[in-house]
Amino acid sequence: MGNVGEAPDAAVGLDDGLLAVRASEGDEDAFAVLVRRHSSRMLALAQHLLGSRTDAEDAVQDAFLSAWRRLPEFQHTASFGTWMYRIVTNRCLSDLRRRTRPLPLDAIPEPAATSSESSPPHVAEIDAATAALTAALQRLSPELRVCWVLRELHGLHYEEIAHVTGSSEQTVRGRLFRARRALTEAMRPWR
Repeated sequence: MGNVGEAPDAAVGLDDGLLAVRASEGDEDAFAVLVRRHSSRMLALAQHLLGSRTDAEDAVQDAFLSAWRRLPEFQHTASFGTWMYRIVTNRCLSDLRRRTRPLPLDAIPEPAATSSESSPPHVAEIDAATAALTAALQRLSPELRVCWVLRELHGLHYEEIAHVTGSSEQTVRGRLFRARRALTEAMRPWR
C-alpha cells in the first residue's frame, strides 16, 4: 500500500525510477502508476507481436504480474520502460514459439484513409497490401519480427532493442537488416 497520509495520486508526478523503488518496497499505488504509464505501449507491442488483442492483453497482464514479483531484482541499469519491453517481448516470444497459428490481419494497423482515398478500389488495395505485409511479417522468425516491430513500430533505438532482446547491438542490426530485406522483397509487387 502507499505511505500513510499520502494520496495515491501523489505518486503520479514521480519519475519511473523512484516509483520502481517505492513499488519494490511494496507500494502498490506506485506500481499502479507505473502500470497506467506503460500499459498502452506494452499492449501495442504485444498486439503487434502476437496479432490478437486478447492474446496481447493476457501477455501484458502476465508481464506486469511478473514485473511486480521481480521488482526487487530490478537493477535500474535500464529504464523501467525498457525493462518492461523486455518482459513483454520475452512473454510474447514464448507464446510465438508455442503456436503455429497465422497472424490475423488486424495485427498491422491500417493507415487512416482520407476522404479522397476512401474509394472502394483504394480501400481494397490498402487491405490487400496490409494482408501482404501481415503475411510477410508472419514468415519472419520471431527474433527478426521482434526487432523489426520494436524499431519500426515502437521507435526503440538499437541499444534499447539489444537490451530488450538480450543480444548485442550488432546482432540487432543484423536482424533488422535481414527483416527489412525479407519484407522489401515480399512487398516488391506493392511498390
